[in-house]
Amino acid sequence: MVIAVKAHRIAYMALPKAGCSTVKAALAQVDPDTAVPEGEAADVMTWHRLYPTMRFRPHRWKAYDDWWRFCVVRDPLKRLLSVYTNRVVGMRELHNCRKILRGRVDLPMDPDPDFFFQNLRAYVEAASVIKHHALPAWLFLGPDLGRYDRIYRTSELALFGEELAERTGCRVTIARENRSETRLGPDDLAPETRSVLRDHLEEEYGYLAEFYENPFGPRLHRACTGTARRVS
Repeated sequence: MVIAVKAHRIAYMALPKAGCSTVKAALAQVDPDTAVPEGEAADVMTWHRLYPTMRFRPHRWKAYDDWWRFCVVRDPLKRLLSVYTNRVVGMRELHNCRKILRGRVDLPMDPDPDFFFQNLRAYVEAASVIKHHALPAWLFLGPDLGRYDRIYRTSELALFGEELAERTGCRVTIARENRSETRLGPDDLAPETRSVLRDHLEEEYGYLAEFYENPFGPRLHRACTGTARRVS
């Protein structure tokens, strides 16, 4: 589903764990067709109810060809790490996972980061909320980033707010929504976990190569001689 602000002909495709709560809160400030229900205290879930995040569909996107279309991207490793710190640790989403609660899968609800990422596929299959936030960016943004008029990095959300205000003539306040309290970096992970993440994120870094450098570097392929060579 395209998040559309009809009054200003703005179309946004949201990428989970890439500032989408912050962007949705900003769009609500300039969208006269969207209002927080009377008496409701706005929180993170308010913005997601108003503007649900859906996967990219070409036929829906085509309807907004002459609108100003934008998206926000995030470093793939940081985005995936935030799935753990925010959804697993902060929000304890796995405690609501029916497959785990009913014993259909044998996975801990409070895994350490190494166990979680080394068993990411199992968690994705068990918990829809983990799957939604860990899916590749191209499933939400589409195969061709060249179709966007503007692509912001998450580090540019303040700039997004300024440009949104200029475009709409409305006052826009950018407040970081849904920030993870737990901090996690690659140095906090075991070498085996970093290897798993390197393989898992290789295509993602290729997709976003214009915006982010792969911190793992090029993959190395070991030939029969045992020497390493670059894979072009």
